[in-house]
Amino acid sequence: MAATEFKKIDFIDLKAQQQRIRASLEQRIKKVMDHGAYIMGPEIAELEDRLAKYVGVNHCVVCGSGTDALLMPLMAYDIKPGDVVFTSPFTFIATAEVVALLGATTVFVDIDPRTYNIDPRKLEEEIQKFQKENSGKKAKGIIPVDLFGQTADYDPIEAVAKKYNLFVLQDAAQSFGATYKGRKAGSMGDAAATSFFPAKPLGCYGDGGAVFCNDNDMMEKLRSIRVHGQGSDKYNNVRIGINGRLDTMQAAVLLAKMEIFDEEIHLRNAAAARYSEKLKNSVTTPYVPKEFVSVWAQYSLVTEHRDAMLDKLKSRGVPTAVYYPKPLHLQEAFRSLGYKRGDFPVSERIADSIFSVPMHPYLKGDVQDYIVQAIIE
Repeated sequence: MAATEFKKIDFIDLKAQQQRIRASLEQRIKKVMDHGAYIMGPEIAELEDRLAKYVGVNHCVVCGSGTDALLMPLMAYDIKPGDVVFTSPFTFIATAEVVALLGATTVFVDIDPRTYNIDPRKLEEEIQKFQKENSGKKAKGIIPVDLFGQTADYDPIEAVAKKYNLFVLQDAAQSFGATYKGRKAGSMGDAAATSFFPAKPLGCYGDGGAVFCNDNDMMEKLRSIRVHGQGSDKYNNVRIGINGRLDTMQAAVLLAKMEIFDEEIHLRNAAAARYSEKLKNSVTTPYVPKEFVSVWAQYSLVTEHRDAMLDKLKSRGVPTAVYYPKPLHLQEAFRSLGYKRGDFPVSERIADSIFSVPMHPYLKGDVQDYIVQAIIE
């Protein structure tokens, strides 16, 4: 089969999805245009209610981006200089960036070699190491990252957090729609953040995010922080906040996409199962533990011969991506933390050998077979 048999292989196919929901999209967008409430219109409350019920929590506060969704809970917890937050170095920069923006310090924890999520055993080791160093800083929280569509292992993480009196902020930017032991992503920890960036399993047509929690006080703080620390009205400011509002148009898009979201999760899992079955003897395929259901934000493979593999796939018309080629502890932005190569060997090894192939709900079997054959050859 020649690559020219496919006009173009999409890494993520948003057009096929849009064709399915075009009528609903246009109806909802027209409604926004008709009422004209482009900021904090009625679709915002409708979306928050729907998302909270979907996740199974008391409250959802939508916001302008996944980064805002991570930043706002940290602001609600009053994270400041002298505080320490633990997280993974194998993730997008936003997870640790929000800690640095508040002047606090990130302490990284290496990942599990099979799931690529934060290793709960190493988490406790890093906490104990931090306590022994007696740096004068105070450990405050943990941000576990749900990488590539499956959640971190929250039972042991929450046990460690309770033991050391730390909050848990779930970074569910890539896992919205996934489940962990029957619980929806977004319901773990003390609060959870997700992203609606267009490439996410549930994405809008711009930037967007949401925070989930059960605590009423946390919810009130989040809603205040979202609008410049607003109190009783927008000119009564009770705290420092941000402009973190989600546009009403994006809420309309997300409401339309929610109509088919569960079906798309099923289709993603079917596509992932086909990949794993056909590739299991050629490369290291993703590992999903029992009682976990991934939403497959990416389908990522590991091989020692990544550069050659990527060149070959490019020549065959197969798009690829690398998430993530450089762990955060080696990024220039975090040089001041004093980490060096060798500090987190699992993260470094995976960063040097991982790559992702096309994954979306509308990935056709013949296209998938072609991608698989190109990898095997």
